[in-house]
Amino acid sequence: MTGEDFTFIAKSEEETIALGEKIGHLLKAGDVIAMTGTLAAGKTTITKGIAKALGVDDTVTSPTFCLISEYEGTMPLYHIDAYRLSGEEDFLNLGVEEMLYGRGVCVIEWSERVASCLPKRTIRMSLLPLDDGSRKITIQNWNNGKIE
Repeated sequence: MTGEDFTFIAKSEEETIALGEKIGHLLKAGDVIAMTGTLAAGKTTITKGIAKALGVDDTVTSPTFCLISEYEGTMPLYHIDAYRLSGEEDFLNLGVEEMLYGRGVCVIEWSERVASCLPKRTIRMSLLPLDDGSRKITIQNWNNGKIE
């Protein structure tokens, strides 16, 4: 993979959102974030911070049942949940190419289900709940800069 790997420990929902906001300020049009993690790992929570940084005023919720939520801000945010998809063909049938290669930011939860469909430049984010209630968040394949 190219770029540096970053690992963070978020001790609360607020810290997870704050990290998402820092990440969101560094994103640019065309960026794709592929998230992996168990149920309740914090995927939607960190997306709330990303949305805040992108100027999204709407409430961000999990797109589990609608599959794709689109939010308008300084640039579009496409929030995709691949959990209920039966595979990559279902993913492509959603018409995601415009989102993956478009003028917005694309965040995909349960991305391992559609990994081979994603661009090489995809930023990979793993969220792991820890025993103490915190979250270990690892970001790979990111060339955008340092998160402070």
